[in-house]
Amino acid sequence: MFDFCVDPASLDTAKWFACYLTTGKHLSLYWSFGTVLLLLAITAPVALALGFGGASAARSAFAPLRLVGKTYIAIVRGVPDIAFFLFFVIALDQGFEWLRHQVKCPDWDQPIRQGNDFIVCAAAKLPLSNAPQWIHEVYGFSLAVITFAIVFGAFAANVLFGAMRAVPHGQIETALAYGMTQRQAFWRVLVPQMWVYALPGLSNLWMVLIKSTPLLFLLGVEDIVYWARELGGTKTPRFTEYPHGNWQMWYFLGLLVFYLLFTRVSEVFFDRLMKRLSHGQATTAGEAQRKAA
Repeated sequence: MFDFCVDPASLDTAKWFACYLTTGKHLSLYWSFGTVLLLLAITAPVALALGFGGASAARSAFAPLRLVGKTYIAIVRGVPDIAFFLFFVIALDQGFEWLRHQVKCPDWDQPIRQGNDFIVCAAAKLPLSNAPQWIHEVYGFSLAVITFAIVFGAFAANVLFGAMRAVPHGQIETALAYGMTQRQAFWRVLVPQMWVYALPGLSNLWMVLIKSTPLLFLLGVEDIVYWARELGGTKTPRFTEYPHGNWQMWYFLGLLVFYLLFTRVSEVFFDRLMKRLSHGQATTAGEAQRKAA
């Protein structure tokens, strides 16, 4: 990046590190932090929406819908995250390719399952082999977002389901007695009050989501863990202009600091949000605010 980086062997320590930390691979490392933040920015609201839908279904008076909601929560929460991530991504990818195969290759006369191999026609592959590299990256990232959202949506559903049950039922009965419908009582009485009960669990879930982002590495996405391991490993003069020993400890120490700072900022945000939601509520936090006032 700098003009003096022509001959790294002749540089002093400060200039050597300035050149080393601005190589193309290090720029990819810096971009990967954006990948993690983008994953969180997309996954969190989608998972919250899935969780709200799952919790609403689990408390539904319609038995089949209630069964769907409770089954979703139970199955996803009962499977270890790493097993679900490794299985579901493969299943989802093959499901998309199978659907495309049925549409684009109706004359295919070979079995799709051939032993352990899953074979579809070339036109049904996702993404296509001749697609640009960014298409491959966006596709892999999209699978990761869907998987993260489904997994953490189930946990969010369990938190919101408990929060809905924590709202005093007498308030719902009072709303119905004043002429509100079940739908009106749900949206005007239950939903506004449940967040103060749900926020502690949701904040913990957000922390777990942050700490789970290194699983992107298992899904084939070049995230910060991938680049930290790649760049921190021993590099000899034969393979790079910037040879060094095993620096993985320092790279992963940088990731440790990043995650600690990120979680600290999150804690401050949730503390302030909790104070705001507790204002005027008939909870311990709300009562403490009234006494302080």
